[in-house]
Amino acid sequence: MVCMNSTGVKGPLAWVQRLPWPLLILGSLTLGLAPFFPEPHLVEKLRMLFQGELVRPLDIFDLCMHGAFPALLLLRVVLHLRAGRPADDPSGED
Repeated sequence: MVCMNSTGVKGPLAWVQRLPWPLLILGSLTLGLAPFFPEPHLVEKLRMLFQGELVRPLDIFDLCMHGAFPALLLLRVVLHLRAGRPADDPSGED
């Protein structure tokens, strides 16, 4: 099944383009950075991942939960920036 939204993005990621910007930004700032003190869980879990210490299922769940909104926001930004480029020219150069 091929989906297309009003911005012309086709494919399985068309649903990401329908996510409202304010929801993604607010979710990234709140859930992505919670708890604010002493250190956001996302920062802590990413540090654990790069140090090879992310092994407990609860820590992996925390990384997924706190990283979902920032990941969706990043994906939405990438799709938005690529939407203006022709499909046959992925580099964006004329």
